[in-house]
Amino acid sequence: MPVRMGIAIERLRLKAPFRISGYVFEGFDVVVVTLEQDGHVGRGEAAGAYYLGETAETMRAALEPHRTAIEAGLSRDELGALLPPGGARNAVDCALWELEAARAARPAWRIAGIERPRPLVTTFTLSADDPAVVEEGARRYATAQAIKLKLSGERELDAARLAAVRRARPDVWLGVDANQGYRRDGLDQLIGLLVEHRVSLLEQPLPRGAEADLEGLRSPVPIAADESALSLADVDGLFGRFDVVNIKLDKCGGLTEALEMARRARELGLRVMVGNMISTSLAMAPAFLVGQLCDVVDLDGPTFLVRDREPSVTYRPDGTIWCDEAVWAGGALTPA
Repeated sequence: MPVRMGIAIERLRLKAPFRISGYVFEGFDVVVVTLEQDGHVGRGEAAGAYYLGETAETMRAALEPHRTAIEAGLSRDELGALLPPGGARNAVDCALWELEAARAARPAWRIAGIERPRPLVTTFTLSADDPAVVEEGARRYATAQAIKLKLSGERELDAARLAAVRRARPDVWLGVDANQGYRRDGLDQLIGLLVEHRVSLLEQPLPRGAEADLEGLRSPVPIAADESALSLADVDGLFGRFDVVNIKLDKCGGLTEALEMARRARELGLRVMVGNMISTSLAMAPAFLVGQLCDVVDLDGPTFLVRDREPSVTYRPDGTIWCDEAVWAGGALTPA
């Protein structure tokens, strides 16, 4: 039987503006792909990578020319050859996973060869706000085991934000995300500041394309590649420059390639992290499976939304995330 594909754009409203280096977000548009075949349904959600110019409209435009091929019933491997890494492929790839799970009556984690999922400690993110706002936010995360702070590249403000988090949560695991906001000549001073505040991870301090500037750097704080690790093709080039690979399904094009990236990073001796764009639980669910293979998990996207999907992932009082099979690809989804 042929596959019927639906493509919808949905607006996600944020509880408050979200600030990072160079951007302020007040809402997000996501693409939701639905694949129906023989009474079974598969769904995938993608926000895309904003720093690559992806929008919901560009993702939809990227999918429409391939509607015939997708509706003919292509495989996930064939999809990887049809579409480049990015949000458009991610939405279809995740929909194919859920459709396969429904047809086989087996959850996606079994199909992927992953052990039965367990709750995961996730970071909870603070945007690059005024230090007083940052401190208040850190206090609200009173039971979080891990916090991630967005930096803006403004050295004095970033120092004040770090101090604010440590006043509120002196013992929490703390990571920072520079979102490409620093340059090599300011990195040594930044790392010294991070050591002072007992920071355990530094994400993407330099712009994509400046990876070679990290060669020879001896940082006591592990450095993670985010924008420098878009897809599997980037992973080998990270060795000797980064310590951790941050995998996001919107960057690499879905769960299929994300699993390949995690396994290749392990082969190279790199640590693995899974991250997310601000999205609903429909996007968190496949990333949660990748998280089962990771050292660091950053899957708090739905916590910034006015409203999430139902059923949704659960954020537990102990700072963990749990995703029940009912959320996505549990093996039994049928049309409403």
